Amino acid sequence: MSGLSHLDESGAARMVDVGAKPETARSATASGRITMRPDTIAAIRDGDLPKGDVLAAARIAGIMAAKKTGELIPLCHPLALDAVTVDFAFEDDALRVTAQVSLTGRTGVEMEALTATSVALLTLYDMAKAVQKDMTIGQVRLIAKTGGKSGDWHADGPDLE
Repeated sequence: MSGLSHLDESGAARMVDVGAKPETARSATASGRITMRPDTIAAIRDGDLPKGDVLAAARIAGIMAAKKTGELIPLCHPLALDAVTVDFAFEDDALRVTAQVSLTGRTGVEMEALTATSVALLTLYDMAKAVQKDMTIGQVRLIAKTGGKSGDWHADGPDLE
């Protein structure tokens, strides 16, 4: 086949066997943004939305999602994560979410960082949809990863912090 690790020689899906790999320190950072009107951004910043503390809810949702990635994404290993952080940055027309995940283990945490970012963004939408329904979620991407066989990697681009 094409050398994809989740396909066997006949092309059937499989969970990658990581049992013989050494445990190493690994981390991944992902980011995405939700665009919205300035008044919606102000309401989130000021805590003026009907559902309460939007950022606290989105942070907890992102952390919980990272921990559940193995249940949500087919063929992902369930992982005992060492740390998950979900941070927010206010922009003129958006709120940026950045999630960082780390562990010492046999497989990377890129999917956990991407899942944390995505679910935090979805939670922001859910918490703010009462005041604005046309928000747009986008630009979810891996920013960096460290450790493992392939080593460190950092994305290039103007939207990186």
